[in-house]
Amino acid sequence: MKSILTGIFICLTSWIPLWGAEELREVVVSHADKGGVLQLFRMKEDGTGSVQLTHSKSGCRMPSISPDGKTLLYVESGKNSLSLWSSDINGKKARALVKEGMNLLPSWLPDSRHIVWMKVRQGSKGQDPASNSRLYLLDTRTGGSRRLFSDPEQIKFSNAMPSVSPDGKQVAFVSNRNGPFRVWVSSLDGSKARLVSPVLKEMDQSLNLPIEQKVPAWSPNGKWIAHWEGVEMIHMSPYTGIKDPERDQKISKTFNVWVASSKGGKRRKVGPGDDPTWSPDGFVTRAFPDPVRGGPKVVVETASGSKDLEIVPPRVNWGRFAWVPKSLP
Repeated sequence: MKSILTGIFICLTSWIPLWGAEELREVVVSHADKGGVLQLFRMKEDGTGSVQLTHSKSGCRMPSISPDGKTLLYVESGKNSLSLWSSDINGKKARALVKEGMNLLPSWLPDSRHIVWMKVRQGSKGQDPASNSRLYLLDTRTGGSRRLFSDPEQIKFSNAMPSVSPDGKQVAFVSNRNGPFRVWVSSLDGSKARLVSPVLKEMDQSLNLPIEQKVPAWSPNGKWIAHWEGVEMIHMSPYTGIKDPERDQKISKTFNVWVASSKGGKRRKVGPGDDPTWSPDGFVTRAFPDPVRGGPKVVVETASGSKDLEIVPPRVNWGRFAWVPKSLP
């Protein structure tokens, strides 16, 4: 997620390892069209049957599908804004939910009616968007919205990247209130906040830079939270303005996806990558640059290792993806 957010501004259960052994599931993917504009596409998990859902002139990214499988939520670029839009699962009946400001990473509550997201406030050039952000809650039927947290202690801090638990009672988010960004879990109102994924070390000694955590994502059973961990991209050449390829490579090698118990304590490294999500049957997906085919390589864990998801064409940009819920007919 680091690559997408900073670029804008600056187990679990069984798996059949062969694609043909069971019915292929579906995903909605943001990737560039022939004109280089990010659009949303619906396809099978092996990349077949791709159907374009959006025809934006400015780009659509960060798709999120309601738990009942009926509504698609996404971010569309505008003039000096990133707005929230919704449509049906086939991209029809699109409408703007939030037009003003910089709105990122929308996430559904289990009622398929309410959403949470992060709204980034204007900061200095090159600033990490998460460091100046608030979380909001919106009713997609009435359009009413408010700040998510009401707990007096929580609204003192910058909070970002919300992900609501499958039972709707808790939210995972990131905050730098105690220093580097860490994954926190609290009640929906922000009370009872606690750290859930303790790092092995606070700093990368070779780079002398802090280890951060971003983009938490709940497992379908609510027991685990996947997240990115590493040194932030804001320290790389494109954002510092100082060319240093060797340093950039060292930073990129720190990017890993981890899984932590939602109760805190237990955690494990999944592997290199970013933008973690969960498949409907409870396996972690992650993405990382593929220098051979170009663009991102997206993989999903399996019972016997990992499996490539060929959902992004070679040599094109992308803007994340979402699984279509398995309950959808």
